Amino acid sequence: MRSPNFYTYAFINTPDFPVNLPEGNLGELRLISGNKLSAVVEPEISLEASQNNDEEIIKMVLAHDRVICELSRQMTVLPLRFGTYFISQETLLNHIESHGQEYQEKLNHIQGKNEYTLKVIPHKVEELAKQSGANGRDYFLAKKQHYQHQKSFIAAQNEEKSNLINFIKEIYQSSAIVQDHAEEVRLHLLVDHHDKALLLKQVLTLQKKCSHWNLILGEPLPPYHFI
Repeated sequence: MRSPNFYTYAFINTPDFPVNLPEGNLGELRLISGNKLSAVVEPEISLEASQNNDEEIIKMVLAHDRVICELSRQMTVLPLRFGTYFISQETLLNHIESHGQEYQEKLNHIQGKNEYTLKVIPHKVEELAKQSGANGRDYFLAKKQHYQHQKSFIAAQNEEKSNLINFIKEIYQSSAIVQDHAEEVRLHLLVDHHDKALLLKQVLTLQKKCSHWNLILGEPLPPYHFI
């Protein structure tokens, strides 16, 4: 079976300026340009040769993410999934040509924007510790009060979460993806480069309103969740 010839990291608008291509997984990257779109590729990479080597696969995954992040600091990129490759330059250029409008629309949507992940982690209610020497009645009363406190705590926590999610959806609308898990909430936000300071201010304001949660804002990343 023929090995894949062009491992492909991302599509970009064909640049009219010099691009500083980072190092790939094994060697140098190349830019293959079509009419309006170009592909950032690494020739002669074979996933088949590494499919039974977990250490090599992890190295390739890390290289894939690193290349996309380094490219995104220079321009808007359309990141591709790990493992995307084309068997020839002709096949790659034909693919770009046939999907050009779709990819162009996606690039236009994410132009000049980064993805931020806001983690919303719940505080926990402290467990009731039985005090040595406490009689049964006192402990039962303390346990009842703790149960009421726990109910109030959880109710306030749920209300804060609901208000936070509604605020984010109202402000960011189609530029917000909400992943509500039991252990934490993750909000993926598509934010213009120029609005980073505004986002930081919003997060500080939300933290003050969400005393039952810990809000952690991640670093700017390529818009993986919005393509």
